[in-house]
Amino acid sequence: MEKIYVIQPIFDSNYKRLHDEAIALIESAGGVYVGSCFQNIREINAATFIGSGKLAEIAEALEGTEDLTVLFNGDLSPSQTLNISAALDNRKVIDRTTLILDIFARNAVTSEGKIQVEIAQLKYIYPRLKGKGAALSRLGGGIGSRGPGETQLETDRRHIAYRLKYLEGKLKETRSRRQLQSGRRIKDATKTVALVGYTNTGKSTLLNLLTGADVVSQNALFVTLDPTARKCEIDGENYVLIDTVGFIQALPHDIVEAFKSTLEVALNCDLALFVADASDDYNLQFETTTKTLEELGFDKKYLKVLNKCDLVEDTSSLPSDCILISAKDGAGITALKEQIKKSFEERFKRLKLFIPFEKFNEYEKLRQYATEISREYTDEGLIAEINVENMFADKFTRFCR
Repeated sequence: MEKIYVIQPIFDSNYKRLHDEAIALIESAGGVYVGSCFQNIREINAATFIGSGKLAEIAEALEGTEDLTVLFNGDLSPSQTLNISAALDNRKVIDRTTLILDIFARNAVTSEGKIQVEIAQLKYIYPRLKGKGAALSRLGGGIGSRGPGETQLETDRRHIAYRLKYLEGKLKETRSRRQLQSGRRIKDATKTVALVGYTNTGKSTLLNLLTGADVVSQNALFVTLDPTARKCEIDGENYVLIDTVGFIQALPHDIVEAFKSTLEVALNCDLALFVADASDDYNLQFETTTKTLEELGFDKKYLKVLNKCDLVEDTSSLPSDCILISAKDGAGITALKEQIKKSFEERFKRLKLFIPFEKFNEYEKLRQYATEISREYTDEGLIAEINVENMFADKFTRFCR
C-alpha cells in the first residue's frame, strides 16, 4: 500500500477538520497515512505555496524514506506541484483534488459514474500537462525554420479535448434519460425522497433499513457515487428513496460540475432528507450540504436528520429541529417515517371519487395530475381513490363523494 505524508496548510481553526478528512481520504483510497507537517499561511507563495524554508525542512525530515507520496491538503497549481516535487527530491506530490478523483475512480460502478469521473479527471489533467512546448513546435514559415511538427504535448491536449467532447456528449444522453425518468415519476405522481448530505454519515445504511435493500455501505468516504433508487412503503403509501453522492468540505468545483446530472436527482425530488452524523460536527455537515445544493439551485422541502445517535451519550443537547435516529439499530425510524408521511400530507390530498360512465373520458384526461390508489367498477360508474397535490385537487371536486 502506498505510504502518504500530509502537508497541512493552516488558514483558520478549521484546519484540524480538514486534516482529519485527509487521513480518512487516504484510507478510502487504500493508502497508509505515515505523518504530517503543519504550516501557518499568511501569504501564499506563488511558486511553492508554503515557501522554500518550510519545504527544505520537510525535505530534511523525509530524507531516507522511500516510495513516499506527499499529499498537499489543498489545491495546487500545475507549477506549484512541480516546484514542490523538485524541492522534495522529486517525490510524487498530489493535492486534495487528485486524491478525491482517485477515490471516485475506484468507486465508480455504472457507466454514467465512470464517465463523470473521467470528465473530472481530464479537466483536471489538461492544464497540468507539461512538455518542451514551443521548443519542438512549428517555428514559422520558410526553409530552415520549420520544427518537427506537432509536439507530444500538443497531441495529448488535442486528444483530451476530443475525448472530453465525446464524453460530454455521452453524459448528455444519460442526462436526458434521467430527465425522462424524473418526468415519468412526476407524471405518475411518484413520491420521491432523496437522501443527501455529507459523505459517510450513514445514508446508504438508512436506505437499506427503510427499503430492505442491500446497497453497499461502508465506513469510508465516497462509497456511493451513483444514485440508487429503491421503493419504500410507509403505512400503505409507496415512496421512492434515492441515495446520492456524499459531500465533503472544499469539494472541488470540477467534481460538483461533473456530477451535476447525478445530483439533479436531489433537485427533482419531492422531499430531501439532509443526513448528518450526530457524533461529529453536524453543523458543519449541514452547512456544507446546504451550500453545495444551493449552488445547484436546490429549492425543495427538506428534513434535517441526525444519524448515529447511538454514539452520543447525551442526546438532549442535540438541536430540536432535527430528527434523531440510528440507522444501525433502528432507533427513531418510526418518528422519521411519521415526519416523511406528514410532509407529504401537507402537500397531497387523498380523495374518494365517483365517476359516472358518461364522465369517464373527462376523468381519464385528469388522471395525469393524480396517482390512482384503487378503482372499483359498479353498475353506475367507477369508484376511485386517488392521491393528488393540493394545487390540482380542485380539478377533481365535481367527482368527490
